Amino acid sequence: MARSSECTQRYAQKVLDTADIVREAILCQFTAPEALAVYSIIRMDRSNGYEAVSGEYLARRGNSRSRSIAIGVKEVRKWAKTLPRPSSVVDLGCGPGFPITAVLVEEGLQVFGVDAAPSFVAAFQRNLPGTPIICESVLESRLFDRTFDAVLSIGLMFLLKVEEQHRLIQRFAEILVPGGRLLFTSTAKPNAWNDAMTGLESISLGAEEYRELLGAAGISVAEEYEDVGENHYFDAFKGRIE
Repeated sequence: MARSSECTQRYAQKVLDTADIVREAILCQFTAPEALAVYSIIRMDRSNGYEAVSGEYLARRGNSRSRSIAIGVKEVRKWAKTLPRPSSVVDLGCGPGFPITAVLVEEGLQVFGVDAAPSFVAAFQRNLPGTPIICESVLESRLFDRTFDAVLSIGLMFLLKVEEQHRLIQRFAEILVPGGRLLFTSTAKPNAWNDAMTGLESISLGAEEYRELLGAAGISVAEEYEDVGENHYFDAFKGRIE
C-alpha cells in the first residue's frame, strides 16, 4: 500500500493526459483504482501542479526573508510606481503574496489576488491580511465580478496550455478598463521546457505571437524588457497606440 500511495502522489504531479496515465500506470504497476486516483487528482488540481510542491516553493520564494532580493521585484515595483493611486490591481496567479503582490500593497494600490493553490492562498492571507484573495483558477474565476485599472500576471502564462493562454489573454481584455494597464511575463522566444519545481511542461508562444494575440484582443504592447532571470516582460495597455 505504501508503494502504491507513493507512486500515486509521484505521478499525479507529472501526468498530463489520459494516455500518460495509461503509460505510467503500467510502469508503476498501478491497480485500476490507483490509476483512477491519479486521474482524479490531476483533474481536480487547478494549480498547474503547484499545490503539490507548495511547501518547497514557500520555503524558497514565498517568504518575507527572500522577497526584497527576489527576481521580478525590481521590475514590478517600477511598473507599480507608474500607476495612479489608488488604482485597482488584480494579481493573477499571485501565489503566497511574497514576493510580488506585497510590492503592489506597499505602493499604495488597491490589490486583489487570485490563485488556485489552497496552500498559497492560506499563506497569502497570513502574509497580507486584509487583502482580498480568492482560491480559483484564473480561467474559471469570476474575478470578483468587476473590472480593474491594471492586471499583473508574473510566471503564470507559460504554465498554461496553448489554448488556455489564448483564453487568458481574452480575460485580460475582459477585466481591464479602457486604458487599463497589463504586465505579464513569459519568454521572448517560443520554447517548451519542464517546470523546475513541478516537472510539468511549460510553453511559451514567443513575443511575436503574444503581440498578435494581444492586438487581436484590443491590447497594445508599449514596452518589453527582461530581468536578471531572463523573464520577458510585456508592459501593455487596453487600447490602440495612436
